[in-house]
Order: sequence, then structure tokens, then C-alpha cells
Amino acid sequence: MTNAFLYSVEREYDAPIAALWQAWVDPAALQIWYCPTQLSVLPGSVQNEAEVGGIWTVAVDVPEHSMVAYFFGKYTEVVPQVKLVHTMSFTVDAAEFAARPVDAPEHDVVIDFEDRGGKSWVKFSQFGQLPEGEAPRAQAGMESYFDNLGAFLSR
Repeated sequence: MTNAFLYSVEREYDAPIAALWQAWVDPAALQIWYCPTQLSVLPGSVQNEAEVGGIWTVAVDVPEHSMVAYFFGKYTEVVPQVKLVHTMSFTVDAAEFAARPVDAPEHDVVIDFEDRGGKSWVKFSQFGQLPEGEAPRAQAGMESYFDNLGAFLSR
């Protein structure tokens, strides 16, 4: 990984590690929670093949800016209930999202998991380049994703 560290978000949940892991790897689960609390995932946009070389995609509807934020990438490391590592590209162009160009600028994401005896912990770390001042905004956004994940796990 050659990208520079941008930020991380971590949280402990009152849920078994198997439930936390499933929330990250099951496309149906991601469809429900993988967005900030005030937004929603675009129906049908999630693809998640949690294996090395597998693709993941998600589109988040952002109505207050009249746009959809499209994210996509490939898994580079998968250790069940321990770690997910994937690339992450971003676009607001539906055609680019559909094409998922291999030369799109990308970030690296590392998601670490830990079993804490009936509870579980997860840490999301992002590496890459962002315009000046954007990393704290991205971190705040991921905090909201984690709030949504907590609500999902408590159902």
C-alpha cells in the first residue's frame, strides 16, 4: 500500500463477531446500512464479492446535493472475521460507475475486526489523497456510517 494515511474510525458493538462480519460482507446487509444515517443506499447498487479479486460496489443517494455518490473497488486481502482490504474509487457519473474503469484514481481501505468475547470491534482506515480539509469531513461521514451499522446490528 503506497497511499498516505487519511483517517480511521473504530467502534465496539454489542454483537458477536460473526454478526459484525456478516454486516460487512453480505450485500443485502450493506444495502441497508452502508451509508450515513440521513442518507440511503441506491437500490440495486450493491455488489460484494468478499474474496481476493472480488468486486464491491455501492451508490449512496445524496438528494440535498442532487447527486448520487458511487463507490467501487476490488478486494486485495480477505481474512474472515479479521480483516478486509480493498481499493476504493469514487465518482458521481453513473456511466463510470457501471464501467468501473481499472485506471480510476483509488484509495485503499483497511477494515480490521476483533472478537471481544460476545462483543466485537471494527476499525475502518482510509489511505489516499483528498483535497485540503476533506479528511475530517470523510471521517465524520464514516462515523455516521458506523452509527447506521450500530442501528443495523441492534435489530
